[in-house]
Amino acid sequence: MSEKTAVVVLADPSTGTEEALGRVFNALATAWEYGQGGDSLVLFQGAGTRWPAVLADPAHPANELYTAVKKQVATVAPNGCATVFGATEGVAGEGIEQVGQNHAPGTPGVASLRELERSGYRVLVF
Repeated sequence: MSEKTAVVVLADPSTGTEEALGRVFNALATAWEYGQGGDSLVLFQGAGTRWPAVLADPAHPANELYTAVKKQVATVAPNGCATVFGATEGVAGEGIEQVGQNHAPGTPGVASLRELERSGYRVLVF
């Protein structure tokens, strides 16, 4: 049976803390592991939409893991979050699909965790 897992990254790289790095590193490692056995996706949400541009830097300590995950699992980001957190260019530059099924008031759409659950995804938040 194929497992479906959505790994949600909320951590903000702009804090520059080890905690933020630890969260994204563990999120990517988890997505990579779940991706070995079934459907998996990484959802950069909220301030987490800033990560793709940061992780794309070859000198970043999580770049190799990020690159491996992008080859193996779907990677998405809400267009509303990317807009609010100034990450639209970084998300687009990494070729990450922008989603927005949840049309929350005042937004152009954010990701729908409810729809992920309805589609059979286990949702893990980092």
